[in-house]
Amino acid sequence: MFMTQKILSSLSSLLTAMQHSLRLRSDHLPPETSSRFHLLPQTKHAKNTNCRLLINNPFKRTTKLPDFPPFLTSPATSPPSPVKLRPTHPKLNPLQKLAASMLDKIESSLVVPMEQNKPLPKPTDPTVQLSGNFAPVNECPVQNGLEVVGQIPPCLRGVYIRNGANPLFPPLAGHHLFDGDGMIHAVSIGSDNSVSYSCRYTKTNRLVQEAELGRPVFPKPIGELHGHSGLARLALFAARAEIGLVDTTRGMGVANAGVVYFNGRLLAMSEDDLPYHVKINDHGDLETIGRFRFDEQIDCPVIAHPKVDPTTGDLHTLSYNVLRKPHLRYLKFDTCGKKTRDVDITLEQPTMIHDFAITENFVVIPNQQLVFELSEMIRGGSPVIYDREKMSKFGVLSKQDPTGSDISWIDVPDCFCFHLWNAWEEKTEDGDPVIVVIGSCMNPPDTIFSESGEPTRIELTKIRLNLRTKESNRKVIVSGINLEAGQVNRNFLGRKTRFVYLAIADPWPRCSGIAKVDLENGAVSEFKYGPGRFGGEPYFVPEKEGEDEGYVIGFVRDEERDESEFVVVDASEMKLVATVQLPERVPYGFHGTFVSENQLMEQII
Repeated sequence: MFMTQKILSSLSSLLTAMQHSLRLRSDHLPPETSSRFHLLPQTKHAKNTNCRLLINNPFKRTTKLPDFPPFLTSPATSPPSPVKLRPTHPKLNPLQKLAASMLDKIESSLVVPMEQNKPLPKPTDPTVQLSGNFAPVNECPVQNGLEVVGQIPPCLRGVYIRNGANPLFPPLAGHHLFDGDGMIHAVSIGSDNSVSYSCRYTKTNRLVQEAELGRPVFPKPIGELHGHSGLARLALFAARAEIGLVDTTRGMGVANAGVVYFNGRLLAMSEDDLPYHVKINDHGDLETIGRFRFDEQIDCPVIAHPKVDPTTGDLHTLSYNVLRKPHLRYLKFDTCGKKTRDVDITLEQPTMIHDFAITENFVVIPNQQLVFELSEMIRGGSPVIYDREKMSKFGVLSKQDPTGSDISWIDVPDCFCFHLWNAWEEKTEDGDPVIVVIGSCMNPPDTIFSESGEPTRIELTKIRLNLRTKESNRKVIVSGINLEAGQVNRNFLGRKTRFVYLAIADPWPRCSGIAKVDLENGAVSEFKYGPGRFGGEPYFVPEKEGEDEGYVIGFVRDEERDESEFVVVDASEMKLVATVQLPERVPYGFHGTFVSENQLMEQII
């Protein structure tokens, strides 16, 4: 029982980015406030993290699709050869090195066979999750003078940034798309159609340590932590931490999901850690500055979808904690980066909250059916489960509420929105205050994490929350087409909008085009990429004051011609304006942002 409790404690710490966990020696890592890494051609092991650290192509391949080791083609029948972990840290004493060697033998003889002897569902099968254009690529230094077809409008002078998962090492066992190391792809646009491209890993503390060791050692929260083999891998990791081989005190996050530009900083985020500050230099290259605590004001993970209020300039975000009640916090920072709200929000059970919404006066928080049940691992399952008995709710919290005591929870049956695109305030004919929420409702809710066999439906939906009656109603705006990943004009965030731009997620999980949806009448204008061509999240950049006066930008992969492009689409007419041929393959990824040329000059170093 004591060992079970200890392992569960390790799991809880992992899922909350090891908050306040295992106080280990950290003198072998650079200071957080000054950790800066540049990349050079790959060396097998970096001897000193203060020197220029290469992270060249994962899986040690060229810019073409990596060839995976044979064991990945049949994980259930072809276990990998035992991996010898070579402790490279000079401060490990002989006893620690002996212990590390013993743990390696335990891993190769016990843990790996345990993992390889169970079949993997598609959401955690590396041969699925890392196939085709989901496979990782090398870092790419700045490539200038790219070929442009068409004319890029002046409002796009700046840098388009897109985050994504790009594992540095081949998985040892299960791997989910969300498990990969964060890599940012950047397209820099200057005057006279001049364009450059680069991509770099975000140098998280996790990635730096694994690069030094020459292999993966940190558990993958979704791909590996299933059942008894997940418990065994957690125990193995805890033991390695105890002997000083790895350091968890500076975070375990991958920073692979969201990006936001706020108060002079580009921040890369995943909900398992603090954000990472990434600088865009004068040449369009990317440099990791380090974990960002908002000037030491927070020490907790934040979700990957913060919201910047276009009227006040304030940044709003959430932090959820799997282990400790009340499980959720709401945070707000003013335009100078000063924390002005830190509000505890009580949830009955730890819940995955990937996104939320803001209005002019309120914060809208979904409390839905994907929850964390750590004890499920003891029973052989995943700690992330779909709780069919739970009633989905939306919480409405005033931005001015200092304690969270006045939050209103409103039931919204049979609703799971992984992303919310906007929200605003209205009144009924009777004068009742109403919050309108626009989101993409996903069914089954656990589509991303499990294999139910049911077809995936993702429907753009309008949800109305009556703050007086505490009642809700839900209306599908567009049916028969999966719409996920996108946004509204950010200048209208939190205010009533007419248009939303979303990826056409067909055939799931690829995205075959962009849909502009009129929220007033449900009309859909499509821009299709063409046969064998797929993209990702469309990002809207405004040009004038009108809601749809601007351009939608993003990456497109031509899988038949083996080419990647950056595309610019007129948002009002949904017609192609310009394309840029990219020098390297750009894998499908997650979320992006645009940093204008004026913002670039205001960056905080």
